[in-house]
Amino acid sequence: MTAPDALRWDAQRLGAWSEPLLARVEAALSQWVGVDAPVLLGDAMRYAVLDGGKRLRPLLVFAACESVDGQAEAALRAACAVELIHAYSLVHDDLPCMDNDVLRRGKPTVHVKFGEADALLAGDALQALAFELLTPEREGIAPAVQAHLCRLLARAAGSQGMAGGQAIDLASVGVALDEARLREMHRLKTGALLQGSVEMGAACGSIDAQALDALRAYGSAVGLAFQVVDDILDVTADSQTLGKTAGKDAASDKPTYVSLLGLDGARAQARALLAQALEALDRSELADTGALRALAYMVVDRDR
Repeated sequence: MTAPDALRWDAQRLGAWSEPLLARVEAALSQWVGVDAPVLLGDAMRYAVLDGGKRLRPLLVFAACESVDGQAEAALRAACAVELIHAYSLVHDDLPCMDNDVLRRGKPTVHVKFGEADALLAGDALQALAFELLTPEREGIAPAVQAHLCRLLARAAGSQGMAGGQAIDLASVGVALDEARLREMHRLKTGALLQGSVEMGAACGSIDAQALDALRAYGSAVGLAFQVVDDILDVTADSQTLGKTAGKDAASDKPTYVSLLGLDGARAQARALLAQALEALDRSELADTGALRALAYMVVDRDR
């Protein structure tokens, strides 16, 4: 590894850092999501968001914000907004017209619980709410910062990001992709929102061009590593552990890093991406990157 293991946080330290931040996110999401919506729509929105998921994207926002000594309130809103975009994407991805999945976060998917129409509307409403959260009227967040956060999130979620990657994914079922094309698909579908989380955290403070480029490289490496590990877990873990349907990619004849490189090759790729992420943090020369470093290890070492 580029950085010695002596710099790696243990699980206790990572937990002590992340637990209060996750509690803030859960409290804010509970306060903001679905409270003013018509009752069935609000229930579907809250079902899709609350009490589930790793909340990796919000943690990346907070960690990047800390590394640039950014504004806490801006980071909280950015963290919640990016989680809402992630949740909306899962609701829509699980629909019968997409991946047609019935299990997410250990419970029935939103369309199974509420029906396809309300699932579609819940996803739409979550996407809209994400941008509403980024533009508060009286929170002391400068309008330029609000606009920058909106632009970063829109770019990460749109045709040059998550939605574009999903389109490539749907068009690639049963198609043999080379590594470059597979990397591009995952860079957009999964990596763009993870990288965007890092960039949004950095946008909550002040950062020079060199450090920003390094954080972008970190986010890109972590984002791709997350998907590589997802591909590995799809064939090595069971549905109960994952909280979603295991083996779905192979059953759907989707290209993955495991199908292309084999299990050992995919594992080696994940470790190489971890090394790239850590090297990027070293190159940033930012003083406080412990949380970012710990999250990179968490992404690669996770078992669900």
